[in-house]
Amino acid sequence: MKILNLYAGIGGNRKLWGDEHDITAVEWDEETANVYQDYFPNDEVIVDDAHQYLLENYKEFDFVWSSPPCPTHSRARFWSSKGGVHDPVYPDMKLWQEIVFLDKYFDGKYIVENVTPYYRPFVEPSEKIGRHLFWSNFLIGRYNHDVAYKKDDMAALEKEYGFQVSGSKRRKMLRNCVHPQIGKHILDRAQDIVRKSDTEQTALELT
Repeated sequence: MKILNLYAGIGGNRKLWGDEHDITAVEWDEETANVYQDYFPNDEVIVDDAHQYLLENYKEFDFVWSSPPCPTHSRARFWSSKGGVHDPVYPDMKLWQEIVFLDKYFDGKYIVENVTPYYRPFVEPSEKIGRHLFWSNFLIGRYNHDVAYKKDDMAALEKEYGFQVSGSKRRKMLRNCVHPQIGKHILDRAQDIVRKSDTEQTALELT
């Protein structure tokens, strides 16, 4: 499949996808994009605005994974704002724009991932796995994900995710990762559905 991996980070969701697909990753932060490229040299990595890139290029892909920035939606950020640690901010509506856009315009399979927000979601999610909500146009299926590590233990996260990261952005890079096993589970489900659809179409053409 031709895959578009938006807001790619260092590639947590992509870690176990292998190299059989044609993958384009879009990441705004150049330092983060360089880490991604080091781990996945066969992918095309583009340093650009993922939101705009989706609008201009969605027709070129079979599968889209989008993980828009989550801080303005997160419960932790909300309560820290209520407590005076951060200034209040508007929720970034790009999340909801992309869900609606992909659902109405995209002919392939898509997944949009984000945290559980501090408000009632404007669009009901398809599935919840751990602290993540997912919106999709295919059945993800339940996935039991047992967390055996502390999310603030960077060494534990590196071991769990299979990345070695250094620099001032290390914590952000690791915290923003979707667990590789979740990423694999979702892509496997998408592929199964695509294969089934292709088989059914072939059978229909032969009758």
